Amino acid sequence: MHYGRYQELQRYVGWTDDDARRVRSFAQVVDPDLPALVEDFYEEIERHPDALKVITGGKAQIQRLKGTLLGWLRELLSGQYDPEYVQRRWKIGYRHVEIGLDQVYTNVALSRLRAGLVRVLQENWQGDAQVRREVVRSLNKLLDLDLAIIQEAYQAEYTARQQRVERMATLGQVAGGVAHELRNPLNVVKTSVYYLLNARNATAEKSVEHLSRIERQVTLADGVITTLSSFAKMPLPNLRPTPIDECVRRSLENNPLPQNVQVSVDCPAVLPPVLADGDQIQIVLSNLIRNARDAMPDGGTLLIAGRHVGGHVEIAVADTGVGIPPENLSRITEPLFSTKARGLGLGLAIARSILDKSKAVLRVASQPGRGTTFTVQIPVATE
Repeated sequence: MHYGRYQELQRYVGWTDDDARRVRSFAQVVDPDLPALVEDFYEEIERHPDALKVITGGKAQIQRLKGTLLGWLRELLSGQYDPEYVQRRWKIGYRHVEIGLDQVYTNVALSRLRAGLVRVLQENWQGDAQVRREVVRSLNKLLDLDLAIIQEAYQAEYTARQQRVERMATLGQVAGGVAHELRNPLNVVKTSVYYLLNARNATAEKSVEHLSRIERQVTLADGVITTLSSFAKMPLPNLRPTPIDECVRRSLENNPLPQNVQVSVDCPAVLPPVLADGDQIQIVLSNLIRNARDAMPDGGTLLIAGRHVGGHVEIAVADTGVGIPPENLSRITEPLFSTKARGLGLGLAIARSILDKSKAVLRVASQPGRGTTFTVQIPVATE
């Protein structure tokens, strides 16, 4: 794979067999001066603490590295650029990530080596000046190819390591959220079980009360697990003509609101059917209804309104709650982002995932202290 990529880059810069031949001819001229270039290279490193700090083995390691660099230069000028050559270049980028060397030092290091090689060529070349210029052009192509493959390896390994770090951070965040969400119901279950096992002369009513508490908390814990499973394994939607007013009605039935929240629904049955998975659209609307409820802890008004706009039906879910700070608006559909004391921060992420797969759109407008409106725009089902 790496060699195929290198060949592609060779074609991009116009590398030919003539370039390889010219570089080989240059090797004979410059080889006696390569050790001096290596010494200059490491003398310069010692003047830059950020570059020097990755060399942790002292003078012995520097001596080994000098030998490695000398070999690298001779291989560079060998004219043989096979898969093994490319693999060794690739490993340089990988190794730089491993030791924590900023890639910028590779760029400037090659620049310094390039300048040194060109200077030696100019000082020692005995042939035609035009041929010398062609050799320099070929050398520059070769060094650019080396830099490109090293940089690509560096970026690939750096990205892979960052992704691993991010996955671990996400795992920790999920684990913390799950622990938080499950700990309370489990504590309630533990308390009720203790009572049922140890209470003397417990009345039937008291036993039923504790069993009911256990049932409610198990249902709550199951809901947390279902939410995680739904996010991880949300199936592709079964798109079919769906009456949106029925989705609104069922979503409200499944998410009863407290008495201090007034509900107003303006979603006429004459709205055209939408092309959607009704069950998944109910998940979306249920999340929006619950968010509206949580945004109005002291009560307020929930308005759900539907309208036909062009080739879409829009369903607006508006509350008169606390609103969303402007700095959070762009993040509210990110997985695990939540401003609530409780909750995994997956509800809106699930909603967005569903709508994306249904070629639908979710918009939000909010004013802190005055409320929030989420608008779901779903394509109309065509005949």
